[in-house]
Amino acid sequence: MTELGYEAANHGVQVYGGHGFIKEWGMEQIVRDAQISKLYEGTTGVQALDLLGRKMLLGKFKSFEMFAKNVNAFTKATKRPEMKKMIRSLKRNMIGWKLNNYRIAFKASKNRDMVGSASVDYLMYSGYIAMSYYWAMMAETAYQKLEKGEGEAEFYKAKIQTAEFYFERMLPRAKGHAKMMVKDPKSLMQMEEDNFSFLD
Repeated sequence: MTELGYEAANHGVQVYGGHGFIKEWGMEQIVRDAQISKLYEGTTGVQALDLLGRKMLLGKFKSFEMFAKNVNAFTKATKRPEMKKMIRSLKRNMIGWKLNNYRIAFKASKNRDMVGSASVDYLMYSGYIAMSYYWAMMAETAYQKLEKGEGEAEFYKAKIQTAEFYFERMLPRAKGHAKMMVKDPKSLMQMEEDNFSFLD
């Protein structure tokens, strides 16, 4: 979330064009604050190592199974025709996530560098899929509210439209992270330490 918060802040700068970094608009401060949010509780890399190494692999994927149980209950209970596409995508991605857990665990048992090389992509991959579940729940709630005539209709329509945007424009990013996280770590580890000096 902090990575995407920083990305969103930078989009905010783009809205102002060449004026984006002028202090009076406040966007440059938001970008700095968003960057700091990625560091306060540990960098993305540290959090990613904790997620994959400690919580998933050492925890034998118990936290994943608990989450998957909640998602499964939701997808079984949601019969709304308008939600069919989202539910199908969510089911497919949860199956893929489980398979990728096994792939990484197998590769990590053969090569311990696998955890470090996969961790950030794993964090982003799992984050995109987890958020699709939350957006699906919000869309389902919005449909219910519209049916009952509760609250502001335009607000709930916007929730549904945002969920549709997320599934079509944001969630596909998970595929790229899925490909990266199962790659052999060789290209990351092959350079001798002294050879980094040639990159200056």
